Amino acid sequence: MIDFILKYWIQELFALILAVLTWLWRTLLRRKQENDEIKDGMMALLHDRIYQACSFFIARGWCSPEDRSNLEYLYKPYKALGGNGTGESLYKKCLELPLTADRNKKKEE
Repeated sequence: MIDFILKYWIQELFALILAVLTWLWRTLLRRKQENDEIKDGMMALLHDRIYQACSFFIARGWCSPEDRSNLEYLYKPYKALGGNGTGESLYKKCLELPLTADRNKKKEE
């Protein structure tokens, strides 16, 4: 009886363990790929939003404290995800803009 178990069931047990490990490995790879795609999509959205906001502020010529706070809120996760290039340069240009809290005064000019 022990010979039968050792001969056949141990083999089947190893085959089952190997199948489960293979399934787990493929599932992990699929999830990693999905996470990478979500990260890339999030980077694209953040970059687009930073680009639009900075273009508007630069064209306007000034930036309010609230605008800078919002821009910083967008830029921090963008940078943490590995973003750089145009997003970073536009962000730095916006930080150099004059800080004006009185929006009504600027609208009248």
